[in-house]
Amino acid sequence: MKNTALLLIDAQFDFCNPKGALFVPGAETDVERIARLIALEGEKIDAIFVTLDTHKVLDIAHPLFWEDANGNTVAPFTLITAANVKSGKWTPRYERDYVFQYLETLEAEGEFKHFIWPEHCLIGSKGAALDDTIMEALLAWTHRTGRDYKAIVKGTNHLTEHFGVFRAQVPVANAPETELDQGFLNDLAAFDQILVAGEARSHCVATSINQILKYAPELVPKVTILSDCMSDVTNFEEVADPIYEEAAQKGMTFLKANAVQLS
Repeated sequence: MKNTALLLIDAQFDFCNPKGALFVPGAETDVERIARLIALEGEKIDAIFVTLDTHKVLDIAHPLFWEDANGNTVAPFTLITAANVKSGKWTPRYERDYVFQYLETLEAEGEFKHFIWPEHCLIGSKGAALDDTIMEALLAWTHRTGRDYKAIVKGTNHLTEHFGVFRAQVPVANAPETELDQGFLNDLAAFDQILVAGEARSHCVATSINQILKYAPELVPKVTILSDCMSDVTNFEEVADPIYEEAAQKGMTFLKANAVQLS
């Protein structure tokens, strides 16, 4: 009998609800499929890990952190590079020397480019809470099985983007919450099968998959990606395709939720 974990990435109001600050089209039906899987196969799911993207307002990837050459706050979905910060096109309002070095490191390491997002998943806000459909499914699962879900918070450090659930894009010195979470990887290593779902396919899910490929290759054959339980941020539909292609080549399994049959 396989020991199975469900890793549910950032299934939160701001991503999954059409009224959310950074709604991912398709996420509202993704959560329905995830909830149905938990309802049908829940007794065979030994653990559920939910990650919670959680930000401050003054975050390196939020508008108020930045201004243009005229002192105006930068608009969401603006691409910011080290080169255009150096040229004065965009200027960070805080930690200027650090931010320039951050961007250079981000780009040198080949991570996703630095985009500004709408303020989302703010600490204590409705947007940071789990989607209602998912919350109801988790409660029913816990009442039925006697197993509680485990929540992992990420993104609280305002000086780095934190897409992946195991490590910030660029770890911050003396900030252990941004370093590689080896404890979490060790927790997952205890399972025979790891189902992965959540939002967004293009960013947080993709980066998490990439981090498994880079930092925990021993987990690769255990991972099943639920391909119809995640969606892309609009206009970023293809940005993560190379990651998923590598994952498939290295042995990760891709299934639709209704094809999952746990033993």
